[in-house]
Amino acid sequence: MRRRAFRPMRRALRRALTPNIPPALQRANQLMAAGDYAAAAAAFADLAQRAEGNFPQHAPSLYMQAGRAAILSGQTKIGVAHLRRGLTLFASQGRFERMQAFGQRAVDELSTRGLTAEAAEINDVLRANLPQRGIAAGGPAKKPVLPTHCPGCGAPVRPDEVEWLDEATAECAFCGSPVRAES
Repeated sequence: MRRRAFRPMRRALRRALTPNIPPALQRANQLMAAGDYAAAAAAFADLAQRAEGNFPQHAPSLYMQAGRAAILSGQTKIGVAHLRRGLTLFASQGRFERMQAFGQRAVDELSTRGLTAEAAEINDVLRANLPQRGIAAGGPAKKPVLPTHCPGCGAPVRPDEVEWLDEATAECAFCGSPVRAES
């Protein structure tokens, strides 16, 4: 009898501690996971454009994901434009470590796909936006193991592309949910 009384309280507490994840973001991540890259690219691009006004800290990551999805769908020019926008927003926000991590990953993926001119273009964007003093190395040398996907929105979680809140908790680059290291 006692357990039943606490269930509604636990559910309410869980809802209060979990940020409101936009259904459109969850849907975009589902499309990406299902391999519907063209639809995912459009969904992420729409989310990124809307985020620029309301949640500017999430816009660069959303543009980077829109670019990745567009390239995977064969829309290379659109994809590179999204990648450029995401990297430029990271730079304008002074988030150079994130810009470098996301940008280098994009360069590596483009090169792997044989898109060398596009990889060089993104590399040029990185070089043009790096501060003169370079990027300071920070954070612990060995990062804890994070889940592969955000429990809130389903986005991929990469330890080198997240902002660490403490030694065991990172923030999802897409929705801002805390992501705890696996134990």
